[in-house]
Amino acid sequence: MWRPRHHLRLAVQCESLLDRMNFMASKPPVPVPVAPKAKPADDDGGSVVLERRTQKTKPPQMYQVVMLNDDYTPMEFVVVVIQEFFNKDRETATQIMLKIHLDGKGVCGVYSRDVAATKVEQVQEAARQAGHPLQCVSEPIE
Repeated sequence: MWRPRHHLRLAVQCESLLDRMNFMASKPPVPVPVAPKAKPADDDGGSVVLERRTQKTKPPQMYQVVMLNDDYTPMEFVVVVIQEFFNKDRETATQIMLKIHLDGKGVCGVYSRDVAATKVEQVQEAARQAGHPLQCVSEPIE
């Protein structure tokens, strides 16, 4: 039967591949050499043993977010900001707002450094968008 040349070449390539696969499958696996296990030396009394000490990590430095009083920001806006960004209920937010109003500043919450910085940015951005000069800072707790 006549076949085009490329069919013959393909048939020869397939046979060659099958021969190589059969050779690989029939070849026994070579064991991987394993290094002999060394016996531990007898202790001559001159060895030093280190004890593992448990490391005590300090808790992270905490920061308090402090809101500052001004004569222009409405009290209701301050209450809403405290509720929104510090997750306080209305009564607690009102108490914090009154402390800010009467004492000039009030602590809205205590957080790690990064969280406190984020809270300050959120409050200042909300105040800026609303057109109020409300200021907020974070201070390390000693």
